[in-house]
Amino acid sequence: MREKAPETYEEKLDQLEELRGEARHPEGPAVDKQHERGKLTARERIDLLLDEGSFRELDAFVRHRTSAFGMDKNRPLADAVVTGHGTIEGRPVCVFSQDFTVFGGSLGEVMGEKMCKVMDLAAKIGCPVIGINDSGGARIQEGVVSLGAYGDVFLRNVRCSGVIPQISLIMGPCAGGAVYSPAITDFIFMVRETSHMFITGPDVIKTVTGEEVGFEELGGADAHNSRSGVAQFACESEEACLQDCRYLLSFLPQNNLSLPPRIAVDDTPDREAPELDHVVPDNPNKPYDMREVVRLIVDEGEFFEVHAAYARNIVCGFARLDGHAVGIVGNQPNQLAGVLDIDASAKAARFVRTCDAFNIPLLTFCDVPGFLPGTAQEWGGIIRHGAKLLYAYAEASVPKLTVITRKAYGGAYDVMASKHLGADFNFAWPTAEVAVMGPEGAVNIIYRRDIAKSPTPEERRARLIADYKAHFANPYAAAERGYIDDVIVPHETRPRLVAALQTLLTKREPGPARKHGNIPL
Repeated sequence: MREKAPETYEEKLDQLEELRGEARHPEGPAVDKQHERGKLTARERIDLLLDEGSFRELDAFVRHRTSAFGMDKNRPLADAVVTGHGTIEGRPVCVFSQDFTVFGGSLGEVMGEKMCKVMDLAAKIGCPVIGINDSGGARIQEGVVSLGAYGDVFLRNVRCSGVIPQISLIMGPCAGGAVYSPAITDFIFMVRETSHMFITGPDVIKTVTGEEVGFEELGGADAHNSRSGVAQFACESEEACLQDCRYLLSFLPQNNLSLPPRIAVDDTPDREAPELDHVVPDNPNKPYDMREVVRLIVDEGEFFEVHAAYARNIVCGFARLDGHAVGIVGNQPNQLAGVLDIDASAKAARFVRTCDAFNIPLLTFCDVPGFLPGTAQEWGGIIRHGAKLLYAYAEASVPKLTVITRKAYGGAYDVMASKHLGADFNFAWPTAEVAVMGPEGAVNIIYRRDIAKSPTPEERRARLIADYKAHFANPYAAAERGYIDDVIVPHETRPRLVAALQTLLTKREPGPARKHGNIPL
């Protein structure tokens, strides 16, 4: 700081520019170390994330107030986080970017206040808030005050949940209590090799449990994208992560009172896809890729998958129909035959609720043979976790479209956006089988004694299976009851879905008066 206070207007301008430069601290040993780790600085990340020249910084002149442990001798401007607002594709967003070059990005009272302030701004103006996390955790020198700052951030995460989109980008360490803010947000991006999330680190784990594990294996991007399901996206670089975040926002509205932006696309709404007529194999036990079905139907084949590496027996992601954003859920026949298990149920339930919170119509592709059997599933709570997905679909009030491509068996048929859970339009392909269970299992139960008494049990069983297939392994029994609105030829799926979505754009479905439901968490 200057020894003498500025007196003239020009001196005051010089002081302002000097302080602005000090706040930016664009170079130095700490910045060099950040780059050596393959990481960008807090401001470099913001510049890549937002539209060029749109960022307006807030609280650049803030300093921490701690005097203990010699902290009063080191009071950098802006503290360890950069906050402000800008635009992405012209749409306002608020952002905070933790600065690892200042106190290792550790969170203290003033840093927490800055983060809370920009989150409050996002809530007031109704725009998304993006948090870039790169922090060593709580600032030990500030003691319980730093823990209180975390609590203040958590409270705002919860109050903003379902009101404005909240996106977390993990671009460095995120440990201890710090992980709970991203965990409450809607989407988490991670970067391979340079970002890590964990409650307790490798050293503590080794001391307490004796387990030896590395940072990447314990809390790296692939660990949390494929094993824990904590994160939804894993990126190869920070630049790719920031671009993917921009792309994700193109599917999301500004807040829960607005609609997602409609995008002009070079794909006609009445386009048919003849390839769909041959996508389902004649052999009901042969797999196919549900993602290819999705790509043949949606605008320009563009599908942004969410949680791609986790619970791969169900597919979730965003796409567009005639320019309108839609959230897609589909059973994946080439992974565990597309059964619903604990992880798939929780993954899809979370996605369905996110879409419903932000007015994104739901499109469901059903090919499900049932719930995964076994003691691990039963003791792990498949009843409770499966009920999450059931609850999410029944609760959702956005437009809901369902296409049954092949199997829709048992309770899993009900759960996968059936007419009984309030789906608006339910279509089935001629290959659909809507039944309590598959023909072989049904015949073994219903005709067990009949087959046992037959002089030719295998022939008798084969005839009974063929008879069951003729009567039940089709969509027409359900269509007779109105559970299926129409049986359609696969190649006309896109035009029918576009027309159905257009019909539902004015849908209004007020729910009962209540504080909130009690989802089986």
